[in-house]
Amino acid sequence: MLTEEEKDRLFEAICDGDRETVVELVTKARDGGEDLGDLLKDTMIPAMSEVGDQFSAGEIFVPEMLVAARAMQGGIDIIEPILAQTDHEPLARVCIGSVKGDLHDIGKNLVVMMLKGAGFEVEDLGVDVSNEDFAAAARRGNQVICLSALLTTTKPQMARVITHLRDEGVSARVVIGGAVITQDYADRIGADAFGEDAPGAVKAVKRALGLAN
Repeated sequence: MLTEEEKDRLFEAICDGDRETVVELVTKARDGGEDLGDLLKDTMIPAMSEVGDQFSAGEIFVPEMLVAARAMQGGIDIIEPILAQTDHEPLARVCIGSVKGDLHDIGKNLVVMMLKGAGFEVEDLGVDVSNEDFAAAARRGNQVICLSALLTTTKPQMARVITHLRDEGVSARVVIGGAVITQDYADRIGADAFGEDAPGAVKAVKRALGLAN
């Protein structure tokens, strides 16, 4: 079991991007019979929320946030197999992919790590994802579909994905984001929410699910 001091160290290690310490402490918690679901919920997720708040406030930037997310992922890699064998339920199941024609994945990968860090189960569909692959992911039980686009030329593909999903009768919520995307565009194409950056994407997914304002 981790002491309160060790839990504080874990919180700080995630915020500081100290992956080695995160892995050390989460491993100790696992080997000591700690409730890993509670550790994730009470210590690790709040740490990533703090990182997101710092980024949104302009106190840290993408490199620092990416390092923090990778440190968090080091802990999640240990926790996920354990939770998969229990009745622990994620907040929701979410899939994400860069739309067809767009091969950029750095921003998408950061959103994946932030979503996992927030307690979601995430299916990463990769890049250049077809409309049908997004629809198939929804039929597999993903409650939210996140669309990423970095290029002005691939931006219209988002509207095509949403049209396809509606034509297929898919009820999953759709969240969009990327360097060329705005709230106005999200409203125009009928997306359920828009995330302006990786922390914003987490908040957008929560809004789309009615988990946040």
